[in-house]
Amino acid sequence: MKLLSGNSNRPLSEAIAACLNLPLTKADIKRFLDEEVWVEIQENVRGEDVFVIQPTSYPANDNVMELLVSIDALRRASASRITAVIPYFGYARQDRKPGPRTPISAKLLANLITEAGADRVLTMDLHAGQIQGFFDIPTDNLFAAPVLINDIRQNLVKKGEKIMVVSPDVGGVVRARALAKRLDANLAIIDKRREKAGVSEVMNIIGEVEGYHCILVDDIVDSAGTLCNAAKALKANGATGVSAYVVHGVLSGPAVERVTNSELKELVITDSICATEMVKKCKKIRQVSIAPLFAEAIKRINMESSVSVLFD
Repeated sequence: MKLLSGNSNRPLSEAIAACLNLPLTKADIKRFLDEEVWVEIQENVRGEDVFVIQPTSYPANDNVMELLVSIDALRRASASRITAVIPYFGYARQDRKPGPRTPISAKLLANLITEAGADRVLTMDLHAGQIQGFFDIPTDNLFAAPVLINDIRQNLVKKGEKIMVVSPDVGGVVRARALAKRLDANLAIIDKRREKAGVSEVMNIIGEVEGYHCILVDDIVDSAGTLCNAAKALKANGATGVSAYVVHGVLSGPAVERVTNSELKELVITDSICATEMVKKCKKIRQVSIAPLFAEAIKRINMESSVSVLFD
């Protein structure tokens, strides 16, 4: 098999390649002066099983085009199978029609990837599970939970912290409950009311959090308003400390500043999205690597063995 990396998250691609003890395929992925994407594969890939590693994070449109053009280049170079490895699937929050005359952009992106020539997709913690059904090709949706649970056990449970898992909204209860069950911990829920996009207001806490170190669990942190407001409310209700474990650290706009000035003790994210300099410098934000998880999944896909065992 061969691994091809786009420019979206080169450090993650290199880490996955190191786990598999494989070099990244030589390719020239660049921009013309008018920002058109140009891809040239500089190795023979005829008959090869190729994995294109490219999260579609900010700048989402540029990274999506890199992915599509790379897949097209591989298809025209006669690769036998092309797997789009998308650790963070951009546009996933546009998975339904919230009002009249609005798009379902996640479905559009799924169509584009399929039409470009991808034979299968490997992603992680899709914002909505039904997005798997948007693809007409095999789609494996990994979960970062095993990586996050291991980190929680190492940094909180083993240190004797009395923990409680908290869902920052009603929509994330299933995710939080599954994590709480595996940690043998209690569950609390934040009941919030969102007046408009990007603005959240904590209304109520369902559950007794006094005396517990609360662990907020979510799949995406964007503006960080929800997490910071939730942390403030939990502390006000007697929580001894608040940590947040989130899979995809989008962290746009004033997010890093909000986290720095918040009641959060720590925000733990994965490296599904390449960290900006501000994120790297923030003492309250820490990244854990999902490279070994993706490396194992890629190896299993190549060997035609089970990927579902990785959910454990």
